[in-house]
Amino acid sequence: MKFFVKGLYLASVIGCLTLAFHGDAFAADGIAEKCDFVQEDGINPDFSTVNCLLTEAALEYEVPPEIVKAVAEGESGNWRHYDENGNVIITDDNGIGLMQITNQSNYDENLLKNDIVYNIRAGVETLDYMFERNDLPTIGNGDRDVLEHWYFALMAYNGTKPVNSPVVQATGERNTDAYQEKITNIIEDYGLVSFAELPFTSDDFNYDPNSDENIEFVTMEYSFGVPFTKTKHSFQAGQQVKATEAVNLRERPTRDSSRLGTLSKDEVVTIQGPFTYEEIVDRKNHFVWYPVKRSDGTEGYVASSYLSYKFKDIDVGLYAEDQIYYLYEKGLLYGVGNDRFGFKDNLTRWQAVLLLNRANNVSVNDRPDPGFTDVPKDYKYYDQIAAAVDEGLFKGVSETRFEPEATLTRKEMAVVLQRIYGFPAPSSNHPFTDVKSGAWYEEAIARLYDAGVAAGVSSTKFGPDEEITREQFAVFMARAMNEDFRVR
Repeated sequence: MKFFVKGLYLASVIGCLTLAFHGDAFAADGIAEKCDFVQEDGINPDFSTVNCLLTEAALEYEVPPEIVKAVAEGESGNWRHYDENGNVIITDDNGIGLMQITNQSNYDENLLKNDIVYNIRAGVETLDYMFERNDLPTIGNGDRDVLEHWYFALMAYNGTKPVNSPVVQATGERNTDAYQEKITNIIEDYGLVSFAELPFTSDDFNYDPNSDENIEFVTMEYSFGVPFTKTKHSFQAGQQVKATEAVNLRERPTRDSSRLGTLSKDEVVTIQGPFTYEEIVDRKNHFVWYPVKRSDGTEGYVASSYLSYKFKDIDVGLYAEDQIYYLYEKGLLYGVGNDRFGFKDNLTRWQAVLLLNRANNVSVNDRPDPGFTDVPKDYKYYDQIAAAVDEGLFKGVSETRFEPEATLTRKEMAVVLQRIYGFPAPSSNHPFTDVKSGAWYEEAIARLYDAGVAAGVSSTKFGPDEEITREQFAVFMARAMNEDFRVR
């Protein structure tokens, strides 16, 4: 089961890691206490306890627990620290224990062997370090809660050698034998959550398949048009969530308990408290169980894998619901706080800049000053606005003013989306009597209308000067990005 590739581990990079712990630092470790764990030499803890130890260590370092549990599964096989004879699992290349930590120069080798919590934290710390490396590519905006954003950290945990290239250089086909690909399969099989297949190409990497040299990363920033998955371990008491599919509501945190009913797909329930672990201690689940309450007052437990985030102000069936969550799952559109999306709130120009920068994977580094008097360098979103203007995504309302706090209008929205996505010339005339012939925004509106991206406020009115709300912009943006949402 173990996927370690001999000789590829961290010796070349982990030496520069600043360690958060050494030696006796685990003497009063809170993770063991939270999991009611007492180390017994030669005895593997039960699966429910291992789930707890891995989860708590992951949360401590802000690493998605799904990632950590899958790595432990792939490295040691069956979440084991000891073999059937009670000996610490040590491989030929000296990978030690549950997390197969190889480079002992940075850790206490004795504790790696004899303290399971120490071993786990060493592995989690290594993943955290890999995620923060600046010589590895990044995906999206780098949100640590998004599983897919950890793809290259997973690769580096095992080694950035040709054998772990995401694609086969000669053919461009997906390399299903790569370490990180096998780990993502474990996430899906044991965590019961999806991990998007990322569409890399052979042009993204440069390497000699017959060499032991590290892969050269040609592309360092990725923005994929696929829905991502956030960790299922961050729901809080009082938060509303949706069922991702029809799923049983259980009396206790195990599928062996009585069924209290079935949640329908998209049914909204309320989290009642912190998650708990599988009640049957020798059953291995990578997921956890959440106590929830239905709208009729029925309370029970649901596996975390079947729950997804919900904005409390976006009702099921709202006309913009699918588009909002499409952009949310892609890591492009966030809420305004307190689990609110900001339904009916106007979208400001600076908010539109942030969304469009994310959607187009715009780097904000080293951009020239756009020269707006109302966007000084100490303005909170100066870097974002400077980057958007430099990329040609956005323009000011004049040469000297950007008006970042102003609400975006429908005509501005049309011009910006046309500028970015370049829809073709229309095949027929638009029907809008309030769009002046020859106006600076007329062509953009005509193209968006013909492409099915933007309809009017009525059959004959576009409303070019009307202000845009957050959910309206979500609809237009999703249509621009995905033809399935367009008006036919």
